[in-house]
Amino acid sequence: MNPKPTDLILHRASHLLEVAFDDGSRYRLPCEYLRVESPSAEVQGHSPDQRVWVAGKRDVNISAIEPIGNYAVVLRFNDGHETGIYTWSFLKELGEQYEVRWARYLDMLAQQGLSR
Repeated sequence: MNPKPTDLILHRASHLLEVAFDDGSRYRLPCEYLRVESPSAEVQGHSPDQRVWVAGKRDVNISAIEPIGNYAVVLRFNDGHETGIYTWSFLKELGEQYEVRWARYLDMLAQQGLSR
């Protein structure tokens, strides 16, 4: 079953996107996290070994949210990035896996000598 969003709220001041689903789950996802985990080919590459670890996005924010049909949104970031299509399933996955993915991101930045 595909998750259906029931709420999508951008908290600009705190740089968070709050998303709730019809199963009762609710996530408050930092804009930085959404930006560095973008589903775009620019970030994800075309295979896992092409993954790009994006640094320097600590203060990034979302400037616009555009619906794509009723299955996804494009998040337009204030750093100019706007090529990722975030499906509801992917947003739910990002919420569910936040702690693991964020820790992995911080580890990869450290390994590469990069900073947020």
